Amino acid sequence: MALSGHDTMKTRRTLKVGSREYDYFSLEAAGLSGIERLPNSLKVLLENLLRYEDGRSVTTDDVKAVAAWLENRRSDREIAYRPARVLMQDFTGVPAVVDLAAMREAVTKLGGDPESINPLSPVDLVIDHSVMIDHFGTQDALGKNIAVEFQRNGERYAFLRWGQKAFDNFRVVPPGVGICHQVNLEYLARVIWSAEENGRTLAFPDTLVGTDSHTTMVNGLGVLGWGVGGIEAEAAMLGQPVSMLIPEVVGFRLTGTLPEGTTATDLVLTVTQMLRKKGVVGKFVEFYGEGLNHLPLTDRATISNMAPEYGATCGFFPVDAETLRYMRFTGRDEETVALVEAYARAQGMWHDENSPEPVFTDTLSLDMGTVQPSLAGPSRPQDRVTLAAVSGAFGESLSKFVPDRTQVTSVPVKGGAYRLEDGAVVIAAITSCTNTSNPSVMMAAGLVAKKAVEKGLTSKPWVKTSLAPGSQVVAAYLEEAGLQTYLDTLGFDIAGFGCTTCIGNSGPLIDEVAAAIDEGGLVAASVISGNRNFEGRIHAQVRASYLASPPLVVAYALAGSMNIDLTTQPLGQDKDGNDVYLKDIWPTAREVSDAIASFVTPQMFRERYGAVFTGSQEWQDITVVEGETYAWDPESTYVRNPPYFDGMGLEPAPVQDIVGARPLAILGDSITTDHISPAGSIKADSPAGRYLTEHGVSRADFNSYGSRRGNHEVMMRGTFANIRIRNKMTPGVEGGVTCHQPSGEVMAIYDAAMAYKKDGVPLVVIGGKEYGSGSSRDWAAKGTNLLGVRAVIVESFERIHRSNLVGMGILPLQFQDGVSAESLGLTGTETFDIRGLESLKPRQMLEVVVHGADGSTRSFEAVCRIDTLDEIDYYRNGGILQTVLRNIAKG
Repeated sequence: MALSGHDTMKTRRTLKVGSREYDYFSLEAAGLSGIERLPNSLKVLLENLLRYEDGRSVTTDDVKAVAAWLENRRSDREIAYRPARVLMQDFTGVPAVVDLAAMREAVTKLGGDPESINPLSPVDLVIDHSVMIDHFGTQDALGKNIAVEFQRNGERYAFLRWGQKAFDNFRVVPPGVGICHQVNLEYLARVIWSAEENGRTLAFPDTLVGTDSHTTMVNGLGVLGWGVGGIEAEAAMLGQPVSMLIPEVVGFRLTGTLPEGTTATDLVLTVTQMLRKKGVVGKFVEFYGEGLNHLPLTDRATISNMAPEYGATCGFFPVDAETLRYMRFTGRDEETVALVEAYARAQGMWHDENSPEPVFTDTLSLDMGTVQPSLAGPSRPQDRVTLAAVSGAFGESLSKFVPDRTQVTSVPVKGGAYRLEDGAVVIAAITSCTNTSNPSVMMAAGLVAKKAVEKGLTSKPWVKTSLAPGSQVVAAYLEEAGLQTYLDTLGFDIAGFGCTTCIGNSGPLIDEVAAAIDEGGLVAASVISGNRNFEGRIHAQVRASYLASPPLVVAYALAGSMNIDLTTQPLGQDKDGNDVYLKDIWPTAREVSDAIASFVTPQMFRERYGAVFTGSQEWQDITVVEGETYAWDPESTYVRNPPYFDGMGLEPAPVQDIVGARPLAILGDSITTDHISPAGSIKADSPAGRYLTEHGVSRADFNSYGSRRGNHEVMMRGTFANIRIRNKMTPGVEGGVTCHQPSGEVMAIYDAAMAYKKDGVPLVVIGGKEYGSGSSRDWAAKGTNLLGVRAVIVESFERIHRSNLVGMGILPLQFQDGVSAESLGLTGTETFDIRGLESLKPRQMLEVVVHGADGSTRSFEAVCRIDTLDEIDYYRNGGILQTVLRNIAKG
């Protein structure tokens, strides 16, 4: 992919750094008035437009529109943005590589060259989502989990190794290295990128899109990046620009410092709650203020990580002296660090006390001195609750999970000398990129464990404990500090290097605990240091899940219950029978900072990332069949050629109105992509479970939906199959079922969809607010497409899922304010006609005609949420991949 366009505005300049010279596109040379006060995140977009300005995809008017943003602090201008690179993890990366392999085969059938399907932008895929916590609490848990991981995923890994050899610009970070976002932060990200073009070295901001919503974490380093669906990422790596509106930018002023006894996790849960309440969906958030001077970069990354939870496209921090300090701390070379400083200063992207305050669309502020110890739960990351209020809040939430339960119930555990009750913490997991990238909270967890062990405390026997660091560096400094021994004593042995529990790879509960939960219908709880706690995500038998800092995860393993107020009640007794309280084992900020200063070194990062792409012996021993196109195995249950391009010609068929559509589901508010396309375990009696059984897969080898994303047959059967989803067409029933019309028969959503498809009946899905929130899961759109859904009509969309729906050729419609399925009295017995598609324009109003089962007819207007002209093109072609494929095939 070309790195620059025509430079009509003559902004190319030379920057000398040490003995080297770099070309760059100067913002100052553009002569745009007032741009020194643009938000730094928009300066990155402006540079991108200057560099790619070619009079066609990017025009001088696009460039001027960014400067004009300053007048209204918002814009309706659509721009073409080209990120420098793409980041993937294996759950989303495998289906993306499957699509690329399918595109190679399809372009060949259309008379094109398979080599034309090749990443033009650098792509890094980090295998981090496949390790599960099958074994825990023992010294050999890590080795055993790795062995099981390779046994389960050998076929997927062989496919990725084929891709590594078959595609240019495609690197794979093997299993066991760490979580993609932490690897990105600690190693892959450069802040300022450089590359050769026409014999000159060009410097430009490091930017990216990723197939995981928490790609935003790297914004803490001043690198602009956000999550997109796999289909958008594939288009980006094939040289297609990301089409977007110049965003609104909300400024978040930080002042003060965190008080003693609080952590970065408490801060980010507070920020998440504030921004979700403010409403920042589809907007950039940029942090500023004197508080940045007291905020370590790892704390910034913690805040940026959770941008999907507060709903923003990204949470951006500017480049400053702390950025440089972190780069040196993580072992980056001095030449790179020098380039970052020189470039940021030359472009007005450097932040210090003399920097002008940016202009923002809107602002809000937080005095960090007011932050309190907190958790978030029991099922949404924005639902913050102070530590002191947790026990009471859990009691109040019981009736939400079990409507007729007003007080805590308990049952005896067979084979154990204890009873299990509602609120029992059955999983305590230090996991996920959000916190394991931050030495302050990881050292704090180790120090809590040390103090607890020294006082004679132990984890409760019903708690499944685990530690899954986000990189091998974490393991190195915990070991060097002598803290891993104490974590091991409490059952927090290292069980894997990967996402694990936060993605639902928590593995089975302790057998007798699982049996007691089922017997008593108990509302069990988990406490994890993650970023997602949606109902049904962490474990099928765990109804209440809480996000907390790593040291609080250790504390709840000791307490074993959400019914205890950790601020006033003891965690247990010491060797002499004296009560031990949380305050007795909580480290001071000085203890934590001293531990970091003494035991975390740049050399650790250099050593652990020195051979990052080599992998273990198990990885190297995988047999790879080479070739331009992939040799699909018709018997495979992991990797299959998807049907997206079946029968596709060089020209798309004309778009026609949707007539006689039946509703497949009528859903409520906050339907997440986990509800639509679960990542966790596969039930034996589900359509996906039956498919695997019919193909000779034993129940023990089902693995997870996430690991099966290379097989469309499994994934379409798993669409809307979350065990906690509630379809209003089947009131009182949880799980992926619907009422088929006009028969009135209740059946699995997949079975109903196939019956409708057989009869040639198009489908719609109807929902409420925040439809598609959560992970940037392209299978939530792909599965919807394969079930035959032509349109999704909701009150509001989460950004990434709306884009993914368009990318799969599905029409996203939004009810007008005050209109909903409830206000329209929809029951699921109706049919729908959607008119006006033949002359479709971005965000136009479309008529939806509703035909009642009694013969009545009424209509309403809905907003077409195809937002840009490029998206119109994608929709007309049946999807973004079909658009790209036709363009490549035509040459």
